[in-house]
Amino acid sequence: MKTQSLMIALLAAALTASMAGAQQPAAAPPPPALPVPELGTDAPDFEFTPITTGGIGKSTKLSALKGQTVVVWFFPKARTRG
Repeated sequence: MKTQSLMIALLAAALTASMAGAQQPAAAPPPPALPVPELGTDAPDFEFTPITTGGIGKSTKLSALKGQTVVVWFFPKARTRG
């Protein structure tokens, strides 16, 4: 009797485990790799909203600053819990 109960319990556990694995969402595919520009080439034009010591500026494009020195600085974890 104990053997039969043990076999039923093992069968139930195996069935539960297989069902739990089937319900897991598929892993998201990795994002496409962005092309890395060659050293010395022009940066691609993009739109951004600058944040300066004076506050948040108006949205502008990189091409609007052509001929000026531009420093682009990213803080990937700024204002996050990370």
